[in-house]
Amino acid sequence: MEDVLTTLSRLNRPKLLVRTARHGIEDYNRMAHLRRLLKSEHVPGPGQAILALLELEAMTDQMRLDKRAEYSVARHVELIVALMCEARILKASRASRALQEIPPPHVIASVQRNAIT
Repeated sequence: MEDVLTTLSRLNRPKLLVRTARHGIEDYNRMAHLRRLLKSEHVPGPGQAILALLELEAMTDQMRLDKRAEYSVARHVELIVALMCEARILKASRASRALQEIPPPHVIASVQRNAIT
């Protein structure tokens, strides 16, 4: 199965939608927006949120392509904002975990000294 960030990076949406969504990043409130978009009291982790948002966004994009009357540009932008922000959160948490796995400098120095002798 493909990584959610890879899946997300392959999305190809109109530039105007993406540019508009970038303006909403600063105002993103994870708890409020995800609860409303996912229609849930429980807020999942970023990976699960991205999967759910991708599904909703795909349905919304299909409505756009079909030129259906119930298509909402505002909702589509909100979904893209949430996807961008959740991707940032996931990337940051992965980077944080990677840093935690690196041993402290004194441990590295000790291992290097022991390897030399």
